[in-house]
Amino acid sequence: MATPFIKPRVPRGMRDILPEQMIRRQYVIDVIRDVFEEFGFEPLQTPALELSEVLTGKYGPDAEKLIYQAGHVGGKEDISLRYDLSVPLCRVVAMHPQLPKPFKRYQIDPVWRAERPQKGRYRQFFQCDADTVGTESMLADAENVTLIYQVLTRLGFEQFEININDRKLITGIGQFAGVPDEQLGGLYRSIDKLDKIGLAGVRDELAENQIPEPVIEKLLALLQIEGDSATVLNALREQLGGSEVAREGIAELEELNGYLTTLGVPDEFYRMNVSMVRGLEYYTGPIYETVVEEPKIGSITGGGRYDELIGSFSKQGYPATGTSFGIERIIDVMEEFDMFPAAVGKTVTQVLVTVFDAELAQESLKLATLLRQDGIKTEVYCRPTRLSAQIKYADTKGIPYAVILGSDELEVGKVAIRNLASREQQIVPRAELVECIQRWING
Repeated sequence: MATPFIKPRVPRGMRDILPEQMIRRQYVIDVIRDVFEEFGFEPLQTPALELSEVLTGKYGPDAEKLIYQAGHVGGKEDISLRYDLSVPLCRVVAMHPQLPKPFKRYQIDPVWRAERPQKGRYRQFFQCDADTVGTESMLADAENVTLIYQVLTRLGFEQFEININDRKLITGIGQFAGVPDEQLGGLYRSIDKLDKIGLAGVRDELAENQIPEPVIEKLLALLQIEGDSATVLNALREQLGGSEVAREGIAELEELNGYLTTLGVPDEFYRMNVSMVRGLEYYTGPIYETVVEEPKIGSITGGGRYDELIGSFSKQGYPATGTSFGIERIIDVMEEFDMFPAAVGKTVTQVLVTVFDAELAQESLKLATLLRQDGIKTEVYCRPTRLSAQIKYADTKGIPYAVILGSDELEVGKVAIRNLASREQQIVPRAELVECIQRWING
């Protein structure tokens, strides 16, 4: 009986990443990793699967609907695919209290969320996180913002905005306006939609949540405070000085802002944004989120301080803060605006060694070995065929150089090197092959 035909496809919100895309992805990851390590963050890996009890109760009810359950027939453990990299980090710290503090780690791995797929949003995607555990200093938060600035500018971003706020300040605003504690969650969700629905939309939502009109007016007035960081913070201090929790949040932002100046982050790339909330419930202090004007793709980084989350796994709690880069969205923006350097090509291969005929295959292999020993990424065409077919293959893949060894070249101890972009060809002594290729590669 014939095997039934299965139409090849992937689940919604997931995708194959083909070699050309992977090369670009690896370039972005390498830049992010380099910056992380320059700041003293060290690598960590955690399992893709976590016990469900580790994940639940950490993200808020709306987010937890998106956690993928991953049990199997006969399984005795309730397990789920990880939703982010922060909660697994907290579990690691609780399980390994001997880790030196502050503990600075980075992790670059996939996470899974059952979200509605759309541009820049997938159900499986990579997060690139850097976190510092074990210090309450705002210097750690300032380093997070500096990481964002350094990574994005190195990737070629020229227009982006890092929005900074503080959960304590948001709580203080709600209390100042007279919003009951049980309604603060709805207040935050409405404020967080300001960019999408505007002031009128926020007003309508707050009214629907039974928040009195005088309270709404006080809230909207605070949300419209604008100016440079110092101006915004001074205005907030004047209006919210009677709220202890708001004063704490403002003091944290003032300290963070001072560090950013010292760390060399230009003020045109960040602003204090009272309306930026971030949805995850575990944030306790400064929060940050980066957006680009074009394309309208949502935030490309996010993060903040979560001083109480590790305490849910251990009697010994630790303050913690971190930031996460949304690599899928970053790549989407870079592709849309052609931001990848020319050196990030379609293939990793630098040289194709052709096989002139079966009798010369061994000699072609020797040339390839010679090039590889010098660190040159080299592919050998797998079988002898027309030279034109081999050159066309190299062109199709985007391989920049070809090495051609025929019987005439072999007899006189020489090889031909062809630049496939310019069609320039040189005949050089075999002993000079590596030097010539390196010279071409290095320009």
